[in-house]
Amino acid sequence: MGIIACTADLFPEHIERLKAAGHEVRLSKRAGNESLAPILADADALICLLTDRIESEALSHAPRLEIVANVAVGYENIDLAAAEERGILVTNTPDVLTESTADHTFALLLAAARRIAEADVAVRNAEFPSWGLQQPLIGIDVHGKTLGIVGLGRIGAAVARRGHHGFGMSVLYYSRSPKPDLETELGAVQVPFEELLKQSDFVCVHVPLTSDTKHMFNAAAFAWMKPTAILVNVARGAIIDEAALVNALEERAIAGAGLDVFEQEPAVPPGLLELREHVVLAPHLGSATEETRRAMAGIAIGNVLAVLDGKPPLTPVP
Repeated sequence: MGIIACTADLFPEHIERLKAAGHEVRLSKRAGNESLAPILADADALICLLTDRIESEALSHAPRLEIVANVAVGYENIDLAAAEERGILVTNTPDVLTESTADHTFALLLAAARRIAEADVAVRNAEFPSWGLQQPLIGIDVHGKTLGIVGLGRIGAAVARRGHHGFGMSVLYYSRSPKPDLETELGAVQVPFEELLKQSDFVCVHVPLTSDTKHMFNAAAFAWMKPTAILVNVARGAIIDEAALVNALEERAIAGAGLDVFEQEPAVPPGLLELREHVVLAPHLGSATEETRRAMAGIAIGNVLAVLDGKPPLTPVP
């Protein structure tokens, strides 16, 4: 029997699955940045969320810990070097959230283009605009436009398919490596980052957060974009220089943005909160469907059960 520390709010059936395998489950509700060390002192496994910082200090107080199962695709919240040094395996939950995150990406794209958030507020405030050829809340067409994908991995490819097959969009992509299969399927064209920004009507961000991608969308990047372009980010907030984005929107260097992530979540820059036209903000909901969240938890639990049974993890981080 192992002791499983868990900071994730697992569904009841997942807790029962762990208990049925003979393990003790200890649910933890920590406050803010409270150290994980106390709950890891005698734990054999940790199931955690992206919002949990798994740092060297906490891992140094976990002599029995065999696995950290992150209920997320990303794992920048975990000190991988410290985990490796202590022989602790780290796993994530790839693939399962690809389609729901791609759906959400396109929802933000459409909402920003067609000003859905603004329209909803207008109707609720009894400010139904009079109809006219140039009435308020005029939007931007999506069909037939150019879609630029920054990072053509699983999620980026799923978004590209929605744009190409569903809306007849031309697809440009910026990626470390060519994607010949997607070029054949979608007619996608690999271009340099600057060229993608100059040609795209909609730019969707799907790269991981690294030292190379932090603030890759800065003042220079926004200057390359079309003044009619809309930026959509469901990856990581720090990929965008938020001060530069606010300035670009205020100066109408770009037309709008659909943002699901922010650099200092849950804090959102006041300048962004004040912007309304073609701007849609969401609280990190990319994978937030019941089906996907249950599947993510199931993968994390599968990893824990495998490792505590002496088997390799199902989805170790690369």
